[in-house]
Amino acid sequence: MHVMHVVHSSSTPKIEHSWSYLLVHIDYAPRGVKPPHTHPHATEVIVVLKGTIYAGFVSSSPNDTLNSKVLSTGDVFVFLKGLTHFNMNYGKSNAAALVAFNSQKPSTIIDANNLFGARPPINDELLAKAFQLNKETIEELQANTWPNPAN
Repeated sequence: MHVMHVVHSSSTPKIEHSWSYLLVHIDYAPRGVKPPHTHPHATEVIVVLKGTIYAGFVSSSPNDTLNSKVLSTGDVFVFLKGLTHFNMNYGKSNAAALVAFNSQKPSTIIDANNLFGARPPINDELLAKAFQLNKETIEELQANTWPNPAN
């Protein structure tokens, strides 16, 4: 679980027309997660304000390499536009981070929600083959409620 507080360039009129950005303050509960997701319209920079956060992204094909790090207070990590990435409070107490996007509207696509929460649902046979799972597992995943943690 996490809580987000948002500031964007339209709330700072002096720079509204010269620089487009979005700042988000995130408070993480212990072991709180931002699940794997992408931002198709922006690069993201995370600065840890308090606690320990595990952050990472997966590079594009053909290598699909995981690049991850456990971050401490003051550490910075960059997620390039369009790459699947995630972060998690690695500690037993609350954590906080300041996140900056180079767009007011970065858009967020949460991978699991997008694939298993689509309505109407994506064909279960296709997903079973794509993820090398049985159809029953896919049907269970599709039956879940996939809340949007960005809300």
